[in-house]
Amino acid sequence: MSHIALRDYQAQAQYIKFEQWHIGCFSPVPLQVTSSHDKPVVIDKPVVLFLHGFPSASYDWHYQWQALRHSHICIGMDFLGFGISDKPYPHQYTLQQQTDAVCVLLEHMKAIGIEACHVVAHDYGVSVAQELVARSQSPALVNDQQPELNVALPVEFQSVSFLNGGLFAALHKPLFTQKLLKSSLGPIAVKLMSKRVLHQSFMSIFGPNTPPSPTLINDLWQLLIVHDGRRVIPSVLQYIDERAVFAQRWQDALVNSKIPLAFINGIYDPISGQHMLDEFIRLLPNAKTFALDVGHYPQIEAPEAVTKALMECWT
Repeated sequence: MSHIALRDYQAQAQYIKFEQWHIGCFSPVPLQVTSSHDKPVVIDKPVVLFLHGFPSASYDWHYQWQALRHSHICIGMDFLGFGISDKPYPHQYTLQQQTDAVCVLLEHMKAIGIEACHVVAHDYGVSVAQELVARSQSPALVNDQQPELNVALPVEFQSVSFLNGGLFAALHKPLFTQKLLKSSLGPIAVKLMSKRVLHQSFMSIFGPNTPPSPTLINDLWQLLIVHDGRRVIPSVLQYIDERAVFAQRWQDALVNSKIPLAFINGIYDPISGQHMLDEFIRLLPNAKTFALDVGHYPQIEAPEAVTKALMECWT
């Protein structure tokens, strides 16, 4: 499957404003109408919004974007603190704030004529997608104490497809490296983080027959260190605790969702593999599921299989 060079990925970026920060976005259509003289944006294909994981960026999805470029409008964004987006420091990064940023992107999508989209989320992005599903429901359905979060979203979700992520906080198994970096020692430990350490971590979560390539590690490392990105990692990793806080809200949202849901799972993933898939099937026996013989990054380890599964989810 064809590959998008990192330099081309960065060159294609569009930026939207979220609060005082700039968020890097990727779309084949302009996400902002700057003047009444601009030509109207033509939305003539199904739209897919991709949400990436930790510690990477929307670049994770480049195989799918290439495969779908003629049949779909593929849109992505680098979360605040990730990829080419701003990485404020010091800053308290939260999943709720990242969800707010996605809602700003959805407003831009609505403004150019996008009424509905499919959502595809991986890892960190899974939690953001869960919160989006929860916000789209009434407070009674999600049975929580924060009804103010539940609002009508600007764009209708036609489906939500999850790839390996901590759908159920109690089953999530973070790596030792993640635990160390989110601890009080994190600000010290992160200074020792290198491309070699990143490679070792990725080797431990990829499938035994689908190891990460040196090119992939180099590309993800280059995106990680943009805007001195290493220093924000301890703060970003607090999302692990935030998942536990919202665990019941997000589980209720999935169980009560009227949006078609699916789970594409790399079963060899030690963080959120077969054990996460088993629980998803138990709670949502009628949802579409796909078990792949890969690790934590199915979209990179088995890009053709993931694209095929997504197409099945959308039919």
